[in-house]
Amino acid sequence: MGTALIIGDIQVGIVDRFTNSEKLLVRLASAIEAARAAGVPVIFVRSAFRAGGPEISRRNKAFGAMIGSPGVAGGENDPAREIHPSVAPRPDEVVVTKRRTSAFSGGDLDIVLRALDVDHLVIAGLATSGVVLSTVRQAADLDFRLTVLSDGCQDFDEEVHDILVGRLFPRQGDVVTVEDWVASL
Repeated sequence: MGTALIIGDIQVGIVDRFTNSEKLLVRLASAIEAARAAGVPVIFVRSAFRAGGPEISRRNKAFGAMIGSPGVAGGENDPAREIHPSVAPRPDEVVVTKRRTSAFSGGDLDIVLRALDVDHLVIAGLATSGVVLSTVRQAADLDFRLTVLSDGCQDFDEEVHDILVGRLFPRQGDVVTVEDWVASL
């Protein structure tokens, strides 16, 4: 059994909405390079919908508000949906397209993880209260061992980030800095 590094929603259109994301991108690039050097698979997860968003329900408060927006109208090939170039995947690395908040929802992440015989996920991404929280909770229910990179994620609300990495995530797995995780490889 092995480990995989999950990089969630580090997409051009999402990163651009965060202030001070430059340091986060540098830390993530460091984690990605260290994982590659150690032979740990890096799996990139992105949010995207088909053109027009036929998979978006108006009943979904978060996603329903996006119906008709330019980000949905452009579909999966919208440049805003691409992984940010500072952490771009290599051609041989897996990119999972998801349709909801969790990295497991609407994509094939579970199939990829089973094929790679992964039982330990190291999770980072934007936002802490979005893809990171949803993925941690679902992965815990799926019995994965978990590590969250505390400074490998960021949230619009710093207090929410601090509560999640300080109080909630430690109940599901280990919480470490990028630097400490890289040193452990």
